[in-house]
Amino acid sequence: MRKIIAALALAGALTPSVSQAQVNIDMAKITCGEVLAMPADDQADFAAFMSGFFAQRAGRTFIDMSLFQKNTASVLDWCKSNKNESVMVGLERATGTK
Repeated sequence: MRKIIAALALAGALTPSVSQAQVNIDMAKITCGEVLAMPADDQADFAAFMSGFFAQRAGRTFIDMSLFQKNTASVLDWCKSNKNESVMVGLERATGTK
């Protein structure tokens, strides 16, 4: 019985495990229309990612929640009239970064 258990344990260890596929997303290609079509939770995640990305670029090491909320609302408002524009391009224009 111990040999069977040991053999099954060895077989399980050697068998490739099932894993989830990874997905790559090019953030520079996400358009305003795509962001506006996202559910609210996904919009919040996207906004948090982009905020962190631009904060890192600017060398900021703090979080200003009121500024984050203001900027998120501003970007979503801008996106309503620029649905075919890339969100990244709009943010780079607004912040003067590239």
